[in-house]
Amino acid sequence: MAVDDDCHHIGGQAVIEGVIMRNGDVYGLAVRSPGGGIIARRLPWFSLTSVPLLNKPFLRGFPILLETLVNGIQALNRSAEISAEDAEDPLSTGQLLLAVAAALLLAVGLFVAAPHLLSLIMLYLGLGGDLEGISFHLWDGFFKCCIFVGYIKLISCAKDVRRVFQYHGAEHKIIHAFEAGGEITAALAGRMSRLHPRCGTTFLLFVICISIILHAVVLPLLLALHTPQNAVVKHALIIFVKLLLIVPISALAYELIRHAARLPEGLHAAFLRAPGLMLQRLTTYEPDSGQLDVALVALREALGEEEGASVRTAPYTTIG
Repeated sequence: MAVDDDCHHIGGQAVIEGVIMRNGDVYGLAVRSPGGGIIARRLPWFSLTSVPLLNKPFLRGFPILLETLVNGIQALNRSAEISAEDAEDPLSTGQLLLAVAAALLLAVGLFVAAPHLLSLIMLYLGLGGDLEGISFHLWDGFFKCCIFVGYIKLISCAKDVRRVFQYHGAEHKIIHAFEAGGEITAALAGRMSRLHPRCGTTFLLFVICISIILHAVVLPLLLALHTPQNAVVKHALIIFVKLLLIVPISALAYELIRHAARLPEGLHAAFLRAPGLMLQRLTTYEPDSGQLDVALVALREALGEEEGASVRTAPYTTIG
C-alpha cells in the first residue's frame, strides 16, 4: 500500500484479484473477474480526517490508520464479491465493525501481547531484566520484529496471498508511472520499481521501530513514578499503556514516512528509506501484464474521466 499524502495524492492497496487507488475523497476499485474481464467501481472514501482537527500534523497518523483499515476491509469485501464465483452478500455495517475489531485484536495479540509474554520468558530464564530496565523492552522489540517478519513470510506461502503481493507490486509500479508524469501504460509501468517509499509496509516498520524506542524510554520512567506491588497488575498496566502509546507512535510514524518520501535523493533519504524498501521485497512480487492492467484501471477510475485521460487501460466494465 502506498500511503496517500498531499504531495503525491494517489495512494493504493492490493485486494483479492485487484487493486484500489485513492484520489482524495474517492477511490477506484478494479478486480479481475472469474471470466477474465476487469470490473471497476468508483466509490467514496470513508474519512476521519475530513474533520480539520484530525488532519493536523502529529494528530492525523492514528485516524488515517483507522480509516485505511475500514476502507481496506470494505474494498476486500467488494473485491471478493467480484472475484469469487460463489459471491456472498456484502458485509453490513455491523459486520464491518466486527471485522475491524477482529483485525485490531489480532494486531494487539500478535504485536503487543505476544512479544510481552516472550520477554517475560526471557526474564524467567535469566536472559533479560524486569520491566523497570531497558533489556526487557529491547527483547520485546526484538520479538516484535521477528513476529512481524515471520508473519509476512508465513502468509506469503499461501498461493492467494502471493497473488495479492503481486497486485501490491502492480500498484506500486502504476503509482511510480503516474508520478513520472505523461502518458501511463502497462508497458511503461512494467519497467518501474515494485518498491515504493510511501508503502504501508514501511509505515508499519516505522511503527515498530518507534515503539521500541518509546517503550524503552517511557515505560521505565512510568514505573519509576509508580510501580504496582502486584506483578500481574504491573504487567497489565504496562500492556494497557502500550496500547495507549499506539496513538502517538502511529502519528510519529506517519509524519516520518511523509518526511522520508519528500526528501531529495541522497544519503539521508537512502538511510531512512532503505529498511522499508528491503522489507517490501517480502510484501511485493513482480506482477504480470494482466495485473498491471487491473491496477491501471483502478488508477483511471480514481482519477476520473478528465484527470485520467492520459491513462491507457485495457477494456473494462464499470458497475455502480
